[in-house]
Amino acid sequence: MGENSQSDASDPVGQTLDPTSDLERLQQTLAAAEAQAQAARDQTLRALAELDNVRKRAQRDVENAYRFSLEKFVQDLLPVKDVLDLAIENAELADVAALVDGQAATRRLLVKALERGGIIELNPLGESFDANLHEAIAAQPSETAEPNSVLAVVQRGYTLNGRLLRPARVIVARAPD
Repeated sequence: MGENSQSDASDPVGQTLDPTSDLERLQQTLAAAEAQAQAARDQTLRALAELDNVRKRAQRDVENAYRFSLEKFVQDLLPVKDVLDLAIENAELADVAALVDGQAATRRLLVKALERGGIIELNPLGESFDANLHEAIAAQPSETAEPNSVLAVVQRGYTLNGRLLRPARVIVARAPD
């Protein structure tokens, strides 16, 4: 018959094809690809687990920060309460001047604690009226004060780290009739 026999198969370039070695090579390539895929899956699962742990840790940190956010502020206020308790316990023994001095000292402690907590008092006496910070409860004619300026402060206002907690309640000057 010829040079080509059924058992001696060759590809178009003239190389002899061996189906057994091709199959083994393909199986090895497949096994290597499956091992790579499994390694990638394992790495992805580890990364997802780590991401979940980080998320849970961050959530716990936020909850703790919220739960204990007032701790420093309360620690600053406790001495004020202690002084007030002491004043009440000894009120019968003190004279009026000592009580007034004690109240002034207690107020100073409270103001310092509030300032350390980021709370600033608004006392706009003599300033221009600002509807963002002040609540006008009345307008009075005034010969001495500029129109639209704060003539009197009925109740002081407060801000917390720049955010208005309570507007100052004020009486605003207006031009005389």
